[in-house]
Amino acid sequence: MYIPQHFREDRPDVLKAAISDIRFAALVTPTADRIEVTHVPMVLREGEGTLTLECHLARANPHWKAVEDGVRSVAIFQGPHAYVSPSWYPSKTEHGKVVPTWVYIAVHAHGTLQAVHDDGWLRSHLDALTTANEASRPEPWQVTDAPETYIGTMSRGIVGVRLTVETLEGSWKLNQHKPEMDRAGTIDGLDGAGDAGRSLATALRARLD
Repeated sequence: MYIPQHFREDRPDVLKAAISDIRFAALVTPTADRIEVTHVPMVLREGEGTLTLECHLARANPHWKAVEDGVRSVAIFQGPHAYVSPSWYPSKTEHGKVVPTWVYIAVHAHGTLQAVHDDGWLRSHLDALTTANEASRPEPWQVTDAPETYIGTMSRGIVGVRLTVETLEGSWKLNQHKPEMDRAGTIDGLDGAGDAGRSLATALRARLD
């Protein structure tokens, strides 16, 4: 990913936190005759010196067959993003030399993707994925809430896949390189641009502290 230095985020804790917050990725794998792309929820697992991203694919999806032996792939986590109008910049009234842009947060996880044919691993993955996404609910649903025979039937229709992460890279393109008054204008504009805009305004404020 092309990342100008002033937008680059290299801190592992920040990148991992963003992945855990976004939790949904575009999984991309090049093959001999095409590029496989699947949009999937993923769960981050951290071990002793290892970082993995787990997901599962429909058994009917050819993507998992392409990674049986392990293939270099990337998981793209797209965080909040928003349009920025030039009218938000005070400098527009000074000289008019402003144009629109888009601000966003994105994390790419590069590594080796491989199918995992292990019932115990798949169940552990499903439990972890469910826990991560149900944690904020007043009465979190658990896999064990469904009949075991039903879970078994549903599980036979999916294949576990694991990305062993080798590199994380992040782009926090938030207008932090703009003059102070235009940064302030960006924050004001984003604060009025819905949930994604407010998230980006908060992220920009954090970059300026």
